[in-house]
Amino acid sequence: MKLQRKNRARALTLGALALSGALALTACGSDDTGGTTGGSGEASASAADVECGKGGQLLASGSSAQKNAMDVWIKNYRAACPDTQINYKPDGSGAGVTAFLQGQTAFAGSDSALKPEEIEKSAEVCKDSQAIDLPMLGGPIALGYNVPGVDKLNLDAATLADIFNDKITTWDDEAIKKLNPDAELPDTKIQAFHRSDESGTTDNFTKYLKAAAPKNWPHEPGKAWEAKGGQSAQGSSGVAQQVKQTAGAISYFELSYATDGIKTVDLDTGAGTPVEATVDNASKAISEAKVVGQGKDLALELAYDTKAEGAYPITLVTYEIACEKGNKAETLDATKSFLGYIASEDGQNLLKKDGYAPLPAEIAEKVRTTIADLG
Repeated sequence: MKLQRKNRARALTLGALALSGALALTACGSDDTGGTTGGSGEASASAADVECGKGGQLLASGSSAQKNAMDVWIKNYRAACPDTQINYKPDGSGAGVTAFLQGQTAFAGSDSALKPEEIEKSAEVCKDSQAIDLPMLGGPIALGYNVPGVDKLNLDAATLADIFNDKITTWDDEAIKKLNPDAELPDTKIQAFHRSDESGTTDNFTKYLKAAAPKNWPHEPGKAWEAKGGQSAQGSSGVAQQVKQTAGAISYFELSYATDGIKTVDLDTGAGTPVEATVDNASKAISEAKVVGQGKDLALELAYDTKAEGAYPITLVTYEIACEKGNKAETLDATKSFLGYIASEDGQNLLKKDGYAPLPAEIAEKVRTTIADLG
């Protein structure tokens, strides 16, 4: 059904006000398991634009990068469509793809497009079809750091690669000094943290290192961390918490997790002034992305080594993964309804202030058309 009643619109507005404190998108207090505290985001939806469908229950899992967005999307959507129950488990991109390929969920969230072997395997759950990648949100992967006395830090790809490859081990290393001539860098030991779980954020970060500093980063990109050394923590909230509480720490996570005073690195891309991790700067890089998926698959190729002025190149795009055809009949209607809402102009623009970048208009339109044709 298409909701157009004034009282429904009023309910959505009231729900948006309630969300401004309790379910905002900054990741302060996020535990990657469904709980979020603090923040400043607001939710709103145009009731006339939500096609609720027949209702039902949706189970989904995957990307923790989009967990904070999902919190607001789900709350907002259910204000318009109370007959649909949605349970999203942010257990990481790898776990989400696995669960989907085993037929356990209606759709998966992933910060990386499906691999060819995963698309092939998807034929087991997508009858007479295959799974497709639907880009949904973009955003910067920030480098959070905790170096006492250092309020501004510039790093480049080669230096980052050597830090995470355990070749630069103290903050007063000559390579770091060269990039920060005015900083009082201490001899504090560097504590580099990476994700312990399979993560699309890790995949995108290592793709950046490989593209921008291939001589310094000999490892193949992937969801699992390949380099030796360093320390690990579970989920984006886990590595962010380690940065917050550990002197000398540095790690990578979505910008929405850089809260409670966590400082972030500015990237020296060789294009002039070092670039700050912001949504607008990430959008400049994401706008250079190309659709490389086949058919209705909308997998993107990101420009990790861009040198465009003001473009922040460590970015990710989160995907929702569903069957092109052969989705389960009992959840198809609700899947199309919910994915259609989050891909809508309202769903996209809802989250910009909280560290997420809306899709470029041309790509967003392709996503909406593809969702409408799911079967």
